[in-house]
Amino acid sequence: MITQSGPSPDGYDPRADRDLPPASGRGDPHRVPEHFPGVSHHEPIGLRRRLALNRMGTFDWDLDRGFMDLDPGALEVFDLRPDEYDGAPMSLVCRVPPEEGIRLDAALSQALQAGTSSYGAYFRVRCRDGTPRWTHSQGRILHDADGLPYRIIGIVREASGELADSALLHSLQKERQRQTVMVQQVTVALSRALSVADVTRVLTGIGGARRFGADGLLLGLTAGGRFEVIAVAGMGGDVPEEMLTSQLDDTLPLSEAAVSRRPSFLGSRGELLARYPRLRPYGEVLPTGSSSFLPLIAQDTVIGALGLFTTEPAVQSTEARNLALALAGVVAQSLQRATLFDQERELATGLQATMLPRRLPEICGGEVTVRYHPASVGRDIGGDWYDVIALPQGRTGLVVGDVQGHDTHAAAVMGQLRIALRAYAAEGHSPETVLVRASRFLAELDTERFATCTYVQADLKSGALQVARAGHLGPLVRDGARHVDWPEVRGGLPLGLADAFGHDHFPETQLFLEPGSTLLLCTDGLVEQPGRDISAGIDALSAAFGAGPEKLEELADRLSAHLWAEPGSEDDMALLLLHRPAGSGAATTPRLRLHVHQADPSGTAEVRSALRRTLDQWRAGEVTHDVEVAASELIANALTHTESGALVSVELLPDTPRRIRLEVEDRSSSWPRRRSPGETATSGRGLLLVEALADRWGAEPRGSGKALWCEFVVPEMPEASARVR
Repeated sequence: MITQSGPSPDGYDPRADRDLPPASGRGDPHRVPEHFPGVSHHEPIGLRRRLALNRMGTFDWDLDRGFMDLDPGALEVFDLRPDEYDGAPMSLVCRVPPEEGIRLDAALSQALQAGTSSYGAYFRVRCRDGTPRWTHSQGRILHDADGLPYRIIGIVREASGELADSALLHSLQKERQRQTVMVQQVTVALSRALSVADVTRVLTGIGGARRFGADGLLLGLTAGGRFEVIAVAGMGGDVPEEMLTSQLDDTLPLSEAAVSRRPSFLGSRGELLARYPRLRPYGEVLPTGSSSFLPLIAQDTVIGALGLFTTEPAVQSTEARNLALALAGVVAQSLQRATLFDQERELATGLQATMLPRRLPEICGGEVTVRYHPASVGRDIGGDWYDVIALPQGRTGLVVGDVQGHDTHAAAVMGQLRIALRAYAAEGHSPETVLVRASRFLAELDTERFATCTYVQADLKSGALQVARAGHLGPLVRDGARHVDWPEVRGGLPLGLADAFGHDHFPETQLFLEPGSTLLLCTDGLVEQPGRDISAGIDALSAAFGAGPEKLEELADRLSAHLWAEPGSEDDMALLLLHRPAGSGAATTPRLRLHVHQADPSGTAEVRSALRRTLDQWRAGEVTHDVEVAASELIANALTHTESGALVSVELLPDTPRRIRLEVEDRSSSWPRRRSPGETATSGRGLLLVEALADRWGAEPRGSGKALWCEFVVPEMPEASARVR
């Protein structure tokens, strides 16, 4: 309870009559109690009881402390028990609906900003049983010697009786329904706006001005002593450039509203031009009707101003003005939140950018470009990264990876992992060794995050690519004829998890980048979207990759703009493109090298799948099946008759006619023997099949074993058919 040593300057003494008991009859909001227990017919009735008999109560609001004292009569009006109210005005939200609270706040804010000594407003409360009750609040605003408000003394009373069956009630209800719809529409539309750009899209989009009951609007922000208009809708033409940015002064209505912190309401365009002569040269741009200029104040800070215009002249009612102020408050809160979001996002993306390479090294024999986009929604940053590393002997290391999570911790782990992986690669280690050491490094960071990664060691002079991946997407390759291939690249577990599960093995796959071909590496943010299978995203990427421009920079822009920027893209994205120009380097031989482990039952099937994809890229045609069968037989021979695995190599020899050479190498020095199996034998036909299918075959000794080889002549494709593919 608030106390005061004596009467206030306005003549009110809050000490009077504070200790009288509350009125009875709390259950029925419309029943007026006829008497109080224990009071005789002729006993004097105190002030509090007189008020309670008339469904009326008082409040004492200390603005400095934010404490509002309600007497028992006021608690009755709000249908509150004493233990349900703690003195904080926000405690009334259980009885005052949000739209009614906005109107009350607007009426009080207007009175405080105008410096008046009183205010009043009708509003509704929702009783304990859910029924609505019309209420009226009226307050006297007390000011100190400096003219600043410090206290409000007022009354609240039930108003259902005086408004019942009256034209005023019908009018108020209809107007409040309209205003409620407007408040709800504006609130819902702005609730989804995260950035300042989102807020301006809501205000200038379809139905933007109509949500405010206006035909046009202007929105501006204050910054550095200047006022800048950032959103325009419904004007009669383009707003002149010199009017979009101005000094903060009283020569323009929006600027004056921001400086004075007071709204202004004008009935017509003529009244507007008379008050602001500076607008006269641009009068044709402005609508002919009424206008409102409202300061946007959030947490006692002016952040801008909002101008609303109508096509019809009108004198705005108190209710309409209060609604406009309430809507301006919603816009101010949204803009403040959006400004904070933009600042946080700028900081987050700046942090992410500092952890990515500042520049790419010059590479010999090729061209490389990268793209990175932070997440399209939210303020979080991600762990996607790329890197291009100059390696010994003129080779180049290419990395694309993604650390689990979308926060600053993921970005910090990414920065450490990128530097460690770069160091291991620069030492000249093989791709498998680089990923093994990077996985061990991540496991020792004492973090619960894991990372996926693809690492490519490229020799652009020969076109050879050594690829290893850790739970990440493999590369895509587009050749000079725009044929896109997604080669099968064996991989291991994500970095960090590989050590935890004891499977730190990242097998390498050798690919070949022909002259005129382009290699693509990316993170899943480019191909994965909520509610869509990732294979659909990969198909879309392949189609866009194949149909994209020839120039590398334009291709990168096209892929990142048209795929990543699709609606629903929420993840961050890293993209890396490597192009080997046509005619670069000496003539080389396309080659595929794969290793099949002795104890890997699925190895042969994986080799056959990789062979099919590679031979399709080489346009091997009908000979593809023969190469697959021969490879299966030679691999089975190595795994069955030796104690080692098999190293499979396939080359496209540039002779005329073209030939495909298949080699399967093992570590056994035992020479193969041709057998003559009987009709019922279950083995011994492998070399017979190879001899029957291949044009040539043989065996060669190697330093640590031997290699069986065979060659197949590739039939020439008709020119028309080649163009179609």
